[in-house]
Amino acid sequence: MLQESAQTIRAPEPQADSAGAMHSYWPQDWRIQIALVVSLLWFVFLAVYIARNVGWASFMDLPIDEMGAFLEGAFAFLAFLWLVIGLFIQQSVLAENNEELRRNNLHSEKQTQAIAATEMNARQETFFKISEATRRQLGAITGLLFISSQGPVGNGSYSADQIREIWQQFAQGDSEVWSRMFLSMGPSADVDFADLLYGTEIRKSHSENFVVGFDRLIRLARGCDSDNIIMDSLIFSAHGLLNVRVRELHPTIKFPEIVMTNSQNYLNSLSDSLQQK
Repeated sequence: MLQESAQTIRAPEPQADSAGAMHSYWPQDWRIQIALVVSLLWFVFLAVYIARNVGWASFMDLPIDEMGAFLEGAFAFLAFLWLVIGLFIQQSVLAENNEELRRNNLHSEKQTQAIAATEMNARQETFFKISEATRRQLGAITGLLFISSQGPVGNGSYSADQIREIWQQFAQGDSEVWSRMFLSMGPSADVDFADLLYGTEIRKSHSENFVVGFDRLIRLARGCDSDNIIMDSLIFSAHGLLNVRVRELHPTIKFPEIVMTNSQNYLNSLSDSLQQK
């Protein structure tokens, strides 16, 4: 009995679906709602007008041309009303479409920027992996150049034990130790850098290999560096400073200058932007 009563109580629930369906048929645009109400009132007004002034029996007996003229005048107002409503709705739809296009363009622009940033990050990660191997290669070339010029086979400034200790330091991950050894000499009347770098064919070969390797690293850095941070870090590293000297002292080739960030121009632009704020 209780189950039957519960089923009897729940029976009216499907009516909510029919009410929702009826509600869905009613237009949601307030302009269409107003136009429907006005149209309904206009039809009521026409019915009252015909009943009071003409009479439905007489109206049905009107000649076809008079009835056509009456209907033309009667429905002219409704035609104008729905024309105006249609224009307003069309403008609203166009405005919504334009806004949707604007949002899509903004979304596409953000996606493009995100893809570009992701691509740049991937290129930078690839560069850093290649850079680490290239820096070790440059370090090995510099070590061979140092041994050829100042080791036991060179001018003998460093003994075999000292060279071995520096190689151990290089093997522990210090890839620029040999470049720092060259840079630590400094300008001196007793040091002929041209002879140390290009005094023999072997030294010249090592120096040119160093320049080629560093230039290739610079070209690779330009492809993944938008603000010259990576470029400047390479140029002002021990390898970069030694590369400048090796390029300057080449006996036959006049290498172009490696362009780095102009600090004065950067500070001036920064000062101008701060003043504008």
